Formats: sequence, structure tokens, C-alpha cells
Amino acid sequence: MKICVLGGCGDMAKVAVRLLNEETDVKEIIIADLNIDKAAAFAQETGAKASAVKVDAMDPASVSSVVAGADVAMGFIGPFYMFEKKIIGACLDAKVPYVSICDDYDAYLDAASLDNRAKAEGVTVIAGLGNSPGITNLLAKKGYQSMDKCRKIHISWAGGSNEDIGLANIKHVLHIFSGHTLQWKNGREIKVKTGMGRKVVEFPAPMGKLPVYYTGHAESVSVPRNLPGLEEVSLRGGIHPPYIAALATTVGLLGLSNTPKKRDKLANIFLPIEQAGIFGKGGIDKSVFRIDAYGEKGGKSAHHTYSGVGHIADITSIPAVEGALMIARGELNKPGVHAAESALEPDDFLPRIQKRGVELFLDQ
Repeated sequence: MKICVLGGCGDMAKVAVRLLNEETDVKEIIIADLNIDKAAAFAQETGAKASAVKVDAMDPASVSSVVAGADVAMGFIGPFYMFEKKIIGACLDAKVPYVSICDDYDAYLDAASLDNRAKAEGVTVIAGLGNSPGITNLLAKKGYQSMDKCRKIHISWAGGSNEDIGLANIKHVLHIFSGHTLQWKNGREIKVKTGMGRKVVEFPAPMGKLPVYYTGHAESVSVPRNLPGLEEVSLRGGIHPPYIAALATTVGLLGLSNTPKKRDKLANIFLPIEQAGIFGKGGIDKSVFRIDAYGEKGGKSAHHTYSGVGHIADITSIPAVEGALMIARGELNKPGVHAAESALEPDDFLPRIQKRGVELFLDQ
């Protein structure tokens, strides 16, 4: 198999490349990155299976050329609100399946607009198979399927500030705490202000209790579209220590992060602060998620909880790798543009990532 990893030098992508390198049936790994020197060094470090190529995500022809002939392409180029739709279009041009860790709700909606084209081309695309969205969507589906009637699903995530995240992730945090996002309430989609809707959630150790807020991840957009009959789906996120989410919200309320250009400028200011470990002081080096499903089972009220914990690069990359391998091996052929819950079944997929070390706590 030949797999092309777009943005292959990123913090999340490096874990994916190393995992792919361990698979005996993966014969070739293309590390595609704008920084060709960095890609070449990483390819040499990875070994004989890996090679480096330059790719410019702003140029669809460049992406199509790079992914051509691959069994599947993996997407790690962010921020996804800028690149996801362009990259999917380029993969469709090359008729190459695509799996990404896309985590912006607006990027998911843009990607979903290519669904009919992907079906016509016979190409499988999964936009958002990381930890959140990704694992969270599948845990939401597990909760939905566990009941006779599921009414509400509340999804929460939290990141530790002492994790390596990189420039694109800083832009992502500024984006999801700026402007508005979409939630599902009373059986319909509503627009809410990001950074609002404060709620304290009990996460697995070492996170514990942490305030979370409405943020612009894709679960509250995709889950009610793919799991019919839900009255409410919420998505909230937070960061430990809590002042970082408050800072991102304040920056958003002041209008300092409401355009890509402004976020680029701020991210370049915040990056050296993050690299110096200042944001990490008082933080932790794990990320977590929790899903609460409410409904009825056997004529009684039911509340099932599902959660997980791990290093962000691991719990983000492992699901994407497993999904990409399923497609490349012919185990998954579902043309169209999907969220995780429309492409996969939790009882099949979750054990796969648990075997790779993702720690899940599943309500039985």
C-alpha cells in the first residue's frame, strides 16, 4: 500500500507516519509538506519506506499531483477552515480516498458540500477522524445505539496546555473561541456565541473538573444530521489551566481573532510564548473527552457516559491511521463525504483504537 500524509511534518502527523511505518503491508509513505527540507529530514529518519515531496495546499493541482496513485491520503494540514475543502476537491480530482483530522465545524460543512461529487466519483472521504471530532462522534453513536430512544447527547473535550500543539492548532483555538458556532436544541440548529454556555465537567484523571464552553468543533453539526431524532446535541470545549480559554474568548469578544489574517498575526505572537512553556505552567500533558447520552431504555430513563484520555498527538492520529488503513485494505468503501459516525460503527472501530493504546472508559 501507498499512503500519502499531507502536512506530514506536523506534530500530529509525525505520530501517524511512525504508526504507518510499523505496518508490514504499508510499502510506501509519502511525507508531503510545504517545508521540503524538514520533510526530507523526517523521511530519512523514518526509513526506507518514506520519501519526501513538497506540497502547497493553496494550489489544488499541487495536492492532486502529490496524492496521485496513493491508496489513501491523510490530511493534517490546518487550519482546516482554510484548506479542507480545497484538499478534498484535489483528492477527488485524483480519485484518491481521504481521511483527515479536520476539527472546525465550518470546514466540515464546506467538506460536506462535496458529498454528491464524492459519491459520483466513487471516493470515500472522512472529514474529522481524530479525537474531537472523531472518537467523540463514535462514542456519541455508541450512546445513541445503546438506548431505545436517545434524546440528548452532550459532548465535551479539554486540552492540556502542556502538550505540543504547533502553530496551526493555536490558530484553531483562536478560531473556535471567536464568533459563533452551531448547536442543536429542541430538534433544530441554533447559532450561539463561542465561549459562552459555561459548564463544569468531570473528566478522567489527570484533568478532573474543568469549565468548558461552546466551541466551534464539528460534532454538534454532524451528529444530529447523521443520528436522527435527537432533541439536543451540544459541544463544549476547554483548556487546562482555565485562564487560557478565558483569554481566547476575550480576544474573540474584542474582535481581535475574527478573521484569518488576525488569527495569523496573533498565532505568531502566541507561538513563542507556547514554545517557551509559559502557557504550559500549571497545565497538564494530557487531553480528554467525555460524552453524556440521555434517553430511554426498557421503559426507564437512561444516562450513559463515555470518556477517554491520552496525549493529544496519539489520540488524534491513531483514529485517522486506523481509518486510512481500513480504506487502503478494502475494509471500508463508502463513497461520499462523511463524519466519523456516518462512516464507521463504534463496536467495530473503538476496539481497534483501544488495541493501539487509546484509553477509553465505556459505560456498559
